[in-house]
Amino acid sequence: MHLMGGVMNLTWNKCEGDKWCPFLTVNLDHPHFHLLEGVYIIWHGGQTPRTVYVGQGTIAERLRAHRLEQEILQYSPMGLFVTWAQVDRASRDGVERFLAESLRPMVGTRSPLAGPIQVNLPW
Repeated sequence: MHLMGGVMNLTWNKCEGDKWCPFLTVNLDHPHFHLLEGVYIIWHGGQTPRTVYVGQGTIAERLRAHRLEQEILQYSPMGLFVTWAQVDRASRDGVERFLAESLRPMVGTRSPLAGPIQVNLPW
């Protein structure tokens, strides 16, 4: 994560083979996730892919909780995917706000009160 031309450049994670990670089956017990904190995006890959949810926190813990939420799971027939990026605690609210304003997730209307911090999008 570093600043380029006023934009915080995040490293968005993919799964093996440089493919987007399936939300429901990505291995959250993998050592990669140990104490990993940052922001994440869940989206569906339907005919017109849409952002389902944007969030932040301890990545594995938050994604585990979302796997139980019907509001998110209702989109699973279209294929749910997830990506995440490590972001320091001080910047997280602003990054989440920017992502929520840019991607307009279908679930979750709460957005942090912090001013938006512009980041590169994963796609």
